[in-house]
Amino acid sequence: MVCHSADVDPPDLPTQVRPGRHYGRVQEHPLVGDGVTAGIIRLGDTVRRPLRPFSLTIQSFLAHLHGRGFHDAPRPLGIDDQGREMLSFVPGQVPREPLPDAACRPEVLTALAGLVRRLHEAAQDWAPPPGAAWGALPGRPDPGTVTLFESAELVSHRDYCPGNVVFRQGVPAALIDFDLARPTTRVYDIANALYWWAPLLDPADRPAGLVDADVPARVALFADAYGMTGTQRADLVPLAVGMIHNFHRSARAAAEADPVFKRFWDEGVSQRMPRAEAWIQANARSVAAAL
Repeated sequence: MVCHSADVDPPDLPTQVRPGRHYGRVQEHPLVGDGVTAGIIRLGDTVRRPLRPFSLTIQSFLAHLHGRGFHDAPRPLGIDDQGREMLSFVPGQVPREPLPDAACRPEVLTALAGLVRRLHEAAQDWAPPPGAAWGALPGRPDPGTVTLFESAELVSHRDYCPGNVVFRQGVPAALIDFDLARPTTRVYDIANALYWWAPLLDPADRPAGLVDADVPARVALFADAYGMTGTQRADLVPLAVGMIHNFHRSARAAAEADPVFKRFWDEGVSQRMPRAEAWIQANARSVAAAL
């Protein structure tokens, strides 16, 4: 996941850009991130990304968000002369895993909850265009996955890993990398954010600052800051159990299909996911009680 945007108007840019070359005072800078998407570069106040089947759908979604006053995401800027997707560059700091202690504070959790709520409010009335396409992890669908909801409520981000959250002044301020955005529910989106930031993980897989965290209390803090309804709170834990179950299977399928995800799997995901499944099943009651 990479920083790949900013809410500013782009400068006048040259055409026929080539990696590593200078154009006056403007130079391309590769944005490598964790290597999932190759060929992403920053050029001035814009980011250029390879055009993929879902890119125009996501650009339409981002345009809607900005039109509804949600400016805490990349601004879509169309396609450049090389056929690359263009986005504005979002300034700020993106934490690397494991999260530093400063990113584990309660204020971070409440700020993220507010950011997700504002995103949901801006997204709730968007209708995807005909022929909308959506991104997904590589690999074949696993028949062992479970259905998490019957119908979608809105399109939203669905991937709140630390590399997709931009900090300013010490708290989450913007979201980037909407590659996995698709029709979903508010509760799923919240569960996804909590997986990374509560976190819904075995202590062995948490950052140092959260090894001994009261995770049920952190879930409740997020729920209060978001303003979750009683029904949403009742639905959250059962959905989170199924979501983490699906994460395990989709991560394994991705590892079998893609060398980057194979690296993730070999570097620890193969152990983290079964531990996460066991942890949420063992602690489901305490998390639900805190809500």
